[in-house]
Amino acid sequence: LQDKGMVAEDFDPLRLRVGVALMLMLAYGASVGGLLTPVGSPPNLIGRDLIEQQTGERISFLDWMIMALPICALMFVALAVILLLLNKPEIKRIEGVEEYVRRERHELGPLKVAERNALIAFGVTVTLWITPGIVALVVGTDSSTYETVSGRLDEGVMAVLGASLLFVLPTSWKDREFTLNWSDAARIDWGTIMLFGTGIIFGALLESTGLAETIGNGAFEAMGINSTIAITAFAIALAILVSETTSNTASAAVVVPIVLSLAIAADINPFVPALAATFAASFGFMLPVSTPQNAVVYGSGVVPITKMIRSGASFDVLGAILILLALPLMVAVLGLGG
Repeated sequence: LQDKGMVAEDFDPLRLRVGVALMLMLAYGASVGGLLTPVGSPPNLIGRDLIEQQTGERISFLDWMIMALPICALMFVALAVILLLLNKPEIKRIEGVEEYVRRERHELGPLKVAERNALIAFGVTVTLWITPGIVALVVGTDSSTYETVSGRLDEGVMAVLGASLLFVLPTSWKDREFTLNWSDAARIDWGTIMLFGTGIIFGALLESTGLAETIGNGAFEAMGINSTIAITAFAIALAILVSETTSNTASAAVVVPIVLSLAIAADINPFVPALAATFAASFGFMLPVSTPQNAVVYGSGVVPITKMIRSGASFDVLGAILILLALPLMVAVLGLGG
């Protein structure tokens, strides 16, 4: 832009609207993409575990993906369109991108042995995760085959198995070097994993102590909500509000138990409202504190807080509408929550 005389010599490139749009796409895209699988984000794991404990109905890896796919696909399209409309790019084409990508790919070179091993471990893990869902589609959930497969292929165990493969797949058998060693494992952010577990424990405490039931009954009596659609809408709004002001992990841990108790107090199947709250907990787009990706993007200095709030508010509303309309339909198609 400076070479073409379109901006002043002292112009700060961090102020470009196209930069704002691209950075927000990264942050929001990470949040939306994390919704696609149960292991994509902490709220998914926390919410699914609480729902399964309360309802006794198992949500398979494949079922989750099928339910989330339409919402994620529509949100991705909306991200590209709305962010470019709200932050209209100064230029239609960024010069030199192809050359930059070509140069970076050349520097990367062909796949290394460790990279191939990581792909193998990842492929094995994902295959084992979705196998029970595929078996359920073929023979049904009432068959002994499905009972055996789903009982043996626990997702947590399969994740550990996939990670363990990295300790046994060699990068150099001659030197007895493997893809992963314990010094690498020691640098894993174990605190994040503890955070996931704490969220599940906190949600279980709300249930076991009766606090969630008290709050749910109080909300039912105060607001008189007595229909599935009304409770689902309330669950979505509450989850997004809590996610915006605290974090998506805290939102799922706090809101899902309350929604479960509220639905039970209203004599309504809690499956859809609680699942909607779980999905909505990932839709905190307005503030840097809502999600780690928002904080990273805001910390880059490219995105002003006013633009994050304006764009985020649009996607909060859009995401809430998509969940409210699409999720009950997908649950009905899959025959869940009966």
